[in-house]
Amino acid sequence: MPHPELDAVPPVARPSDVAPPPSRSGRRVLLWTMWVLMGLYVLGLSLHTVGVIPVWEGWLDSVVNDWLGLLTVWAPAAVCMAAALRKGRRPEVVLAAAAVTSFAMGDTLYLVMSMDGSTPPFPSLADVGYLLVYPLLTAALVVSARRRLGRPSPGVWLDAAVAALGAGAVLAMVLHPVVQAAMAEQASVLATAVAVAAPTGDLVLVAAILGFAAVLKLDLRGRWVLLAAGLVVFAAADVLYSIQVTSDTYVLGTPVDAGWAMGLALMATGIDSVARVAPAPEGAAGQRVDTKALTASALATAAGLSVLVLASVLPVSPLALSLAIGALVAAGVRAQLSARLLERMAEQRRVAAATDELTGLLNRRALYAEAAERLTGAQPRRRALLMLDLDGFKEVNDGLGHRAGDHLLIQIGARLREALRGDDVLARLGGDEFAILLDDAGHQEARDTATRLAAAVADPLTVENTSLRIGVSIGIALFPGDGPDLSVLLRKADIAMYKAKASHRAYHLYCPADDVNGAATLKTVQELRTGLAGDEIVLHYQPKVDLTSGLVTGVEALARWNHPTRGLLFPDSFLNLAEDAGLMPSLTRTVLAQSLDQVAQWHADGHQLTVAVNLSASSLSDPELPGLITSMLEQRGLAPDVLQLEITEKFLLGDRDLAQDILTRLRDSGIRISVDDFGTGYNSLAYLRELPIDELKIDSSFVIPMTQDVRTAALVSSTIQLAHNLGLSTVAEGVETAGTYTELSRMGCDRAQGYFMSRPIPAAELSRWLTHWHALRSTAAALEPASSMTGAA
Repeated sequence: MPHPELDAVPPVARPSDVAPPPSRSGRRVLLWTMWVLMGLYVLGLSLHTVGVIPVWEGWLDSVVNDWLGLLTVWAPAAVCMAAALRKGRRPEVVLAAAAVTSFAMGDTLYLVMSMDGSTPPFPSLADVGYLLVYPLLTAALVVSARRRLGRPSPGVWLDAAVAALGAGAVLAMVLHPVVQAAMAEQASVLATAVAVAAPTGDLVLVAAILGFAAVLKLDLRGRWVLLAAGLVVFAAADVLYSIQVTSDTYVLGTPVDAGWAMGLALMATGIDSVARVAPAPEGAAGQRVDTKALTASALATAAGLSVLVLASVLPVSPLALSLAIGALVAAGVRAQLSARLLERMAEQRRVAAATDELTGLLNRRALYAEAAERLTGAQPRRRALLMLDLDGFKEVNDGLGHRAGDHLLIQIGARLREALRGDDVLARLGGDEFAILLDDAGHQEARDTATRLAAAVADPLTVENTSLRIGVSIGIALFPGDGPDLSVLLRKADIAMYKAKASHRAYHLYCPADDVNGAATLKTVQELRTGLAGDEIVLHYQPKVDLTSGLVTGVEALARWNHPTRGLLFPDSFLNLAEDAGLMPSLTRTVLAQSLDQVAQWHADGHQLTVAVNLSASSLSDPELPGLITSMLEQRGLAPDVLQLEITEKFLLGDRDLAQDILTRLRDSGIRISVDDFGTGYNSLAYLRELPIDELKIDSSFVIPMTQDVRTAALVSSTIQLAHNLGLSTVAEGVETAGTYTELSRMGCDRAQGYFMSRPIPAAELSRWLTHWHALRSTAAALEPASSMTGAA
């Protein structure tokens, strides 16, 4: 398998006293050799077991049972040592490698001591190698778990303790006969200690494995499962061997003898895999403890209970009883800790559900709950609800970014809290809107509070190293006179707040007359929502004429609302309403879809026209817009250059980074970008240099008076030359006379649109207009009669 570190980084000099790690191919050879030897060893043992090789004797006994068995434990040791020498040595890998090597050395000593045909003494030096396996492997587990858990909570340690004690209780009961037999058969204290050490080591090792597995979310498809499986197989082989020896049923030369080697091979494979990757961040697993830990804890508790139940009818070792009692005590402590944790989590969730995440103030839900208590009762007290909205907050978001807007809201929330009394309720409703429920307040108290809040907010604030002055608009509704509950009060305070915003006053007290306009606005919003769904938005198209050839190269799409009762409404009657009500995305999609459908139809009819669509700043701020437009073009089989997007200077002068990103993505896809109403903003030259733009549309406020005002004509001429020098084309809006048309042509303006050529007209009328216009051109008629063509509009 490839090693990312060694493949990506050139070889570096290593200290001479450290052997270099094996190459990738060398590592594979070691692994394959280990598993081939293991396969041969298991095959030999299996053939003997089924009787194919009836007797172990002579050279066959020596080759298979001795030397091949020895190779199967040294091959894992070689793999582990290579992994331990790899760059970035990890303590757990070195400890595990030492454990495997220790077992191999013990096996080698045992074989050497028995080469003369005698049975080695017990205990011997070989037993040292065998017994070192248990503390080394346990230490490797502890180091690995400590790294992965970081600084775990007490609950994590308790989960590990419950699982370890429960597993230990069961294993202690199973191994009790083995320990008793070992103690009875040995004459010396040392021999007894060594005989008991093996099953005790198995108990500790298995308990440690299950304890740590209870709290570590190990990936069952990953490298750690091989190491864990090897540990379990090794311990199982040890336990099975001890039980068979105790019951006098052990037979040499059966597959049971391969259990240790198989466990070591699995451990070696896991260790090699673990050593090839960077260690997990400290504490990573500790943050991922989940309900699996609780499941393991519950199973361990059941195991402890089972041991106690069996102790009432069978003889059970004191160790098993002690471990079972310990598991139950730890489980009880863990249950108490879990109960307290759940209570704390429930309280945190309750608080979080009632708290605005950004400002820490109450949220809308909490405001409703608080108002439900305060606005009810047999004798309700007077109260006042204030709705506060920040003036110019959108400009802060657009100009300095949303993070700056968040910091601004946090500071505003703190200032509002300081300006209120302790019994007053302050909540953030969302965006830049706050609500204040005043206790025991009438007209005068509400006015005084509103004045105090406006003054508190008016002091300069520092956001992103920028000093800002923010104004507020506050609407006031009184309880119980203006409404019986919070919903009614919020609606009327909202109406009053918009009244304050429209009148540029800090606050406005709701009166019944305000509700007429407010209700009308709400009704219009609902009608617009219905109109968008019911195809009431229609498009009119105004031609753009090439001033050099006289050809009509494209049109601008202009939205109209075909209101069922009020007739055809122009954009100024509903665009701002759509923006405030959040309907602009739907309106934008409707206009784009109709425009592109019409262009596709014109192309099918032989009119190769492009279409320009105006987009608001809020629509252009949507990062999904470029993908949406590209998809709409592809669905209709249209080339991207048939669409031109007209944007305003307000968008370009807001968030420059956002404008750069959105416009670049649109232009890279082939869509052309035009700046509408050029000249009405400020700092225009800066964005002309930085942003991807194709065309400037000279605002009609410059075009209309240009034939009567020399200075205005000079500005128009200079703008045309500037655009051409920057590689941009120009379009003049508001061309209403032949003189203006002729003068723009002389100045070199590329295209023009206006009432002199045609008003915005429906698509069906545009086809007739095109025929009329082309007929005039073909007969080289004077342009003056073109005014007759406007009659079609």
